[in-house]
Amino acid sequence: MTWLTWVLLLGYIALSFALYRLFPKAGKPASAGLIPGYNMAVVAELVGRKPWHALLLLIPYFNVFIFAALMVDLARSFGRFGFGEHVLSVIASWGYFGWLSGKEEVKYEGPILDVERKYRQELVAAEKTGQKREVNKVHAAYPQFEKPFYRDWAEAAIFAVFAAAMIRLLLIESYIIPTPSMEGNLNVGDFLFVSKVHYGLRLPETLLMIPLAHNRAPLVGGESYIDGAQLPYRRLPAIEPIDRFDPVVFNVPAGDSVYITPGHNYYPHDVRYGGFNPKGIDVVTRPRDKRDHYVKRAIGLPGEVLEIKDRQVFINGEAVEDPDNVQYLYVLNPGPTEIKEEWSDWGISSEDYGRTQQGEFVMFLNQRQIGQLKAELPEMTITPKDQSDGGGVRLYPHDARYFGNMTVDNYGPVKIPAKGMTIKLDERTHALYWRDIKVYEENPSYEMRNKKFYLDGKEITEYTFKQDYFWMMGDNRHNSEDSRIWGFVPEDHILGKPLFVWFSIKEGNLFNGVNWHRIGRSGMKTGGR
Repeated sequence: MTWLTWVLLLGYIALSFALYRLFPKAGKPASAGLIPGYNMAVVAELVGRKPWHALLLLIPYFNVFIFAALMVDLARSFGRFGFGEHVLSVIASWGYFGWLSGKEEVKYEGPILDVERKYRQELVAAEKTGQKREVNKVHAAYPQFEKPFYRDWAEAAIFAVFAAAMIRLLLIESYIIPTPSMEGNLNVGDFLFVSKVHYGLRLPETLLMIPLAHNRAPLVGGESYIDGAQLPYRRLPAIEPIDRFDPVVFNVPAGDSVYITPGHNYYPHDVRYGGFNPKGIDVVTRPRDKRDHYVKRAIGLPGEVLEIKDRQVFINGEAVEDPDNVQYLYVLNPGPTEIKEEWSDWGISSEDYGRTQQGEFVMFLNQRQIGQLKAELPEMTITPKDQSDGGGVRLYPHDARYFGNMTVDNYGPVKIPAKGMTIKLDERTHALYWRDIKVYEENPSYEMRNKKFYLDGKEITEYTFKQDYFWMMGDNRHNSEDSRIWGFVPEDHILGKPLFVWFSIKEGNLFNGVNWHRIGRSGMKTGGR
């Protein structure tokens, strides 16, 4: 068992002993407090609920709210109405009720919910009379339910935060697009609503965290969760499968180890090919559901062979059409003498252009934008930028011996793993799949020694995958960290499907204005041209 499991178990045992001491005050046998499950049914009865209400504690995640309500109502049933005591009754229930049981002056006053229902009924009846005196009489008869305004605001705020956290955990989450890797379809500054149920709801794994924060604590910095407080991976059935060209939000697989710097996170493969010097920066290890979120397009599906030839994607040897508005890097000659404001409305952001060290003016463009620029600047030539120097060990699987000749425009072929697919192990397949086998499939003992392969200390010659994998690529093909950089995306890293853009600010800065025309857009078409 994990340490969290031990903490919860020991906390429940301690609460049971506290109820053992408390129950006699309410006329219940002390022994009932020591019977697992039954003690919560007794608590439900003491506060004015049916005993079966305790069965709701078996529903994962919602049981947090059920438990909190039972503990607060139990404290109120003993005449304790202080806000601080209610907080303690939830977060330190075993200690609070143990303390309460030892106070002789504390008496059981009956099921608080029965009293509260009576109060509500009398208050409604008094309000119908239209006489303030009758209303005041009801309030005077039930002083325990009178609260200062700030108490109402505090309780409403706490409920709102928890309700929003539950919606975020289980249904829909909002994301902002921070980079231009999907530009042309999703722009920097777009705010997305993402469904967590379309591709199968992945139940939360990390439990102890700051509500509504992902992996970094707001304002103060640092990680927003306690690592090690994990539940096992579970996923509910999908509403629809992931099809080719579908937009997908996922936890980036390479993000299990990350170097955090202002403005950008770096991964170990960045260090291996010399793209980043980690000196003086500690590496942070993250659980699966706390790795950085990426949004890309599913280009290759489980079991398929993917290859890129001169920018053209081939699946199982057949060319597939590019998605609408796919972008590449182009050289503009002569370069423009001014950057026009309307270019931003065309989807060309400030991150989309600049000069190379050789003095070339380059820009990331799709075919529509090329047409717009040529119409405005007919004397300009727009030619593809050579990407032959963009490969080698920078690209996955970062192995110069077998894959060193690949570039972003000429990649593969690689076979995408599928659940149940068996591969023969040799040095080449080891280089391509070792991370999937060892890390994503949770086989830490897997290794290659003297050109032989071992799992759990036994020599193996082949391996059968346990889950499906996907090949994700950005629509901005020359400005995207995607599967060409860090490899396959395991199914257990899939988070959800983008629904629509609910807000959009120009180039990610509110001071630049709002992209009103983008609000309500689905953001990403799922088919090719």
